[in-house]
Amino acid sequence: MYEKEKGYSKKEYFSCMILVTGGTGLVGAHLLYHLLLEHPKVRATHRKNSDVASVKKVFSYYTEEVEALFQKIEWVEANITELPALTEAFKNITHVYHCAAFISFNPKHYYALKKANIEGTANVVNLCIANSVKKLCYVSSIATLGKTLEGQPISEENDWNPEDNNSVYSITKYGAEMEVWRGTQEGLDAVIVNPGVILGEGYWNSGSGVLIKRVAKGVHFYTHGSTGFVDVKDVVKAMITLMNSHVKNEKFILVAANATYKEFLTKLSKEFGNKPPSKYISKRILMILSNLDWLSNNLFKTKRSLLKATVHSLYTHSKYDASKIETALSFQFTPFEETLRRIVKNYPN
Repeated sequence: MYEKEKGYSKKEYFSCMILVTGGTGLVGAHLLYHLLLEHPKVRATHRKNSDVASVKKVFSYYTEEVEALFQKIEWVEANITELPALTEAFKNITHVYHCAAFISFNPKHYYALKKANIEGTANVVNLCIANSVKKLCYVSSIATLGKTLEGQPISEENDWNPEDNNSVYSITKYGAEMEVWRGTQEGLDAVIVNPGVILGEGYWNSGSGVLIKRVAKGVHFYTHGSTGFVDVKDVVKAMITLMNSHVKNEKFILVAANATYKEFLTKLSKEFGNKPPSKYISKRILMILSNLDWLSNNLFKTKRSLLKATVHSLYTHSKYDASKIETALSFQFTPFEETLRRIVKNYPN
């Protein structure tokens, strides 16, 4: 089993000491659960003000033995931008899952994004090299992939174009990927995953959870854009499988389904028992609302809720080809409808 499916012998597999950065995020929390099923202990980093208890909530979707499993995590308070604490977290580590990131599309956050995503990843890569880490898995994004002509599916071969109207988030995630590839040139084995919009339970006030929460209350409007979606369980499964294989220095798109936002909102609304959106809202109207949102932020210091980058994405048609990982690992994604059904089932009433 281990040599054929895992790529390592049984002894090698259980002698791994794993570090997960960003352990309290959506991917990190679900990843920790699955890693702990096969490893006696896993180390994870968290920032000073992060909600460690949120990981228990994620565990509760899988098992009733939450406390027993949670106690197997060795938590280390460490920001990836602060080397002293991060250096301590790397002691005796053999494998690293780098999930920590700052997500924002607000241009005002560019320097914070650059520090966390690029400089933070450089720190992780440098410590992997310094500590002779056997393998690194970095969670990137489809935002770092280039566009195609005439609506052809985007694959790993479509290089990011710096001349495009890229968001500050995509710029810094691409910069982070460059740090990982730099590490591979210095002898580090690494894999990168590029997930689409990640759907999963446990974090209803951030990421896709905000959209799910909104649909639960009912939505009436839709836009004409499209993108790729993936189950958080598939992201975790792909990461673990890649890390336990001989695959190295490759990147993989993780997209289970390409769908328009209207299709996504319609399917999710029906699962909630709500009426699907029936009114189209134009880009022009949303841009006006985005300008008003900007004005409110500047005059009254309200939090931005509709950035121009978000508006542009809602009207962009993107389709992704995830056949590379399907072929390399005989990987099968969870059906889109099955993912939505499970999330609605686990949504708090």
